[in-house]
Amino acid sequence: MAYLADLLKIILPAGLVIYGMYLTIMSFLQKEREKMLLDLKTQNTQTILPIRLQAGERLCLLLERITPNNLVRRISNPEFSAREFYSQLLHEVREEFNHNLSQQIYFTDETWESVRRAVESVVTIINSAMQDLPEEARSIDLAKRVFQLTLDQKNDAIQMALKSVKSEIRIFF
Repeated sequence: MAYLADLLKIILPAGLVIYGMYLTIMSFLQKEREKMLLDLKTQNTQTILPIRLQAGERLCLLLERITPNNLVRRISNPEFSAREFYSQLLHEVREEFNHNLSQQIYFTDETWESVRRAVESVVTIINSAMQDLPEEARSIDLAKRVFQLTLDQKNDAIQMALKSVKSEIRIFF
């Protein structure tokens, strides 16, 4: 029995020391892991943040370029018929959108959906304006109708999308 008591006197403190060492090492490893993750996040932020800001700039530019007023003024040609002008407007909106499609990976689904709705809203305005015009209409007639429909619009999807993009970018500052 004395032998067992002596053995416990040696094993119990040794076990406590080993357990204490285990806790110390695990704590150290946990802190090192957290430090490495923080360094990785910092490096990631330094790399990704400028790209995300550039993506935000590109989306804002897309939305500004497809605003009906800007779009009509940029493409306007008095020699076009309404049908030719209509085709040019739709082509320009689609090209702008397709050119910036890859920017969606830098934004939340909600923000990208608001951008997509804004593009669809502009296409809808252009389509609606064209439906109301006679075949012999000129580009100026279509432009006037687009302006009128834009003014009559109650909720501006482009402005909502711009706010969404800007608010998401502001998160980083």
